[in-house]
Amino acid sequence: MGVLSGILLPTRHRSPLERVMWRVAFAVFLFWVVVAVVYLGRAGYRDDTGRPVDLLDCFYYAGVALSSTGYGDIVPVTPVARLVNSLVVTPIRILFLIILVGTTLEVLAEQSREEWRRRRWEAKVRDHVVVIGYGTKGRAAADALLDGGLPPAKVVVVDADRACVSEAAQRGLAGIVGDATRSVVQRRAAVDRARDVIVATGRDDSAVLITLTARQINPGAAIQVAINESENEPLLRQSGADRVIPAAEAAGRLLGLATSEPNVSAVIEDLLILGSRLGLVERPLAGDEVGREVHEIDEPVLAVVRAEETLPYEGLLGRTLERGDRLIVVRHKPQP
Repeated sequence: MGVLSGILLPTRHRSPLERVMWRVAFAVFLFWVVVAVVYLGRAGYRDDTGRPVDLLDCFYYAGVALSSTGYGDIVPVTPVARLVNSLVVTPIRILFLIILVGTTLEVLAEQSREEWRRRRWEAKVRDHVVVIGYGTKGRAAADALLDGGLPPAKVVVVDADRACVSEAAQRGLAGIVGDATRSVVQRRAAVDRARDVIVATGRDDSAVLITLTARQINPGAAIQVAINESENEPLLRQSGADRVIPAAEAAGRLLGLATSEPNVSAVIEDLLILGSRLGLVERPLAGDEVGREVHEIDEPVLAVVRAEETLPYEGLLGRTLERGDRLIVVRHKPQP
């Protein structure tokens, strides 16, 4: 992946050893081509002693010619040899020199290319989802976004650990290396143009600072935060979080259900695990569903979203659906 200004963009990776070995192999090939060309036309070459050129002289001439040393002790003397030298050996010499300085040229070209890619990405990215923290929770959140059909180009990962960001980049996600409590790092992730921000750090105090910074940068973004202690939920909401999920306590309740009501736990697990048979989906109301009651809908309805307010399950019995409503339903996912 390309690395520039803390931004890692997905790209094809070739190891340094692979690049060096490719250059060495190509340089050796060019050397042998010159040796073969000179040896086949050795009758048109003379050294300064006037004796005929042999195979060892061809190797010597190839070395000094390709390195542009040019001692002048072996020279082409016939028109054909000079023509071949001009049309074949000289272009190979230029190509050989390019290979010798190829590392420097490649570094400059790669830096220019990465700078162009970074600027192009920064200019285009918008209405994306920023996932801050790419540990277990952040990785699962990114998986859920991709499983829900969000293109990888619309997911940006921020983490202080370069290895985590590198892993995200290998999956096709753009990544920012840095401390997300700093506004400069969040601006680098284009939080000011993001649609959603997911905060999945391991510490609640960091989550508070990150949420405050994100809300200041983008007052209109939806911010979802995972916390360890539910007692910190009011503080996160005051900091600007729209949704606060006590992840540790939710996992504890699921463990309790697995012991006391294992079948209920199995259904909840099926809803939560990525790629399972059941899933919760929020969808718009179809045209022929307007005016119908909730129990008449073909799919199981768990909630109705009306005018940005979520109507819970216990109040849905006998409720008539209105235009503009959105339904949260349980949907079966066919297995591949």
